[in-house]
Amino acid sequence: MAAPGCHVGAGARRAAGPGAGGEAEPEPEPEEEEDPEEEAEPEAEGAGAGALRSVFPRDPALFADAFPVERRYRFCGRRLRIAQHHGPRLGPAACVWEAALSLCRFLEEQRCDFRGRRVIELGAGTGIVGILAAFLGGDVTITDQPAALDQIRENIGLNFPGAAPGRPRARALVWGQDAGAFPGGYEVILGSDIFYHPPSFPPLLGTLRRLCAPRALALLCAKMRGGDDGGARRFFRQMLPPYFDVQLLRREAEEEIEIYRVTPRAGGDPMEGGGGGGPGLGVP
Repeated sequence: MAAPGCHVGAGARRAAGPGAGGEAEPEPEPEEEEDPEEEAEPEAEGAGAGALRSVFPRDPALFADAFPVERRYRFCGRRLRIAQHHGPRLGPAACVWEAALSLCRFLEEQRCDFRGRRVIELGAGTGIVGILAAFLGGDVTITDQPAALDQIRENIGLNFPGAAPGRPRARALVWGQDAGAFPGGYEVILGSDIFYHPPSFPPLLGTLRRLCAPRALALLCAKMRGGDDGGARRFFRQMLPPYFDVQLLRREAEEEIEIYRVTPRAGGDPMEGGGGGGPGLGVP
């Protein structure tokens, strides 16, 4: 959801709009009010001046640094309220991307139960995946670069007001720099659309190795772009296998999205039997 390496303010991806998976619920449209300044314009205003005003409107919000939008999504019987602050400061971190919704749908379809599990989301952007994981019972930490944390905390507050039980936490995590400040031993690692900036792959790999418990499960959702021979597929097919077992769980051809199950070599899937915490994921 956020761009890796230089998460904030870099990259160009197509955001998931209303009607994308998890069905964004329609927002009520505000009633239009007459502009008193418009009424004060002389009736004899020339056609040229009117055309100029249409090109350069007076609404100062159009020139603001950020354009906040709140969408509602429904997963696992829960309504998720997600604020997105579009603008140059957050760049792609502001958006809910289709890969994030695909991963949310997967968690819903598999009836995942994260009770008793330590869960971390990487490159969270809006935090929608981590927020859903918290609703599924996980002890969740949602991470991204520092500039994205205010948006993540806002979305946590929208969905877990006050001291609501199960409230996730937000922390800054710059891959290759901050992982040592985290305790490691996470049992579930989540990430969506964070595999498109090849220079970030080595620090991301190091971060995964640092954070994973011996029997951790990572669910990673990637958007493949234009064949992607040197991008995400290289990360999954060449960089991960020396350290992790990698299994493709799902391919959504229309959106060019793939979901992978990644587990440390010589480890196991903590969600499959013997680990407690409710039913397993039900994946091969």
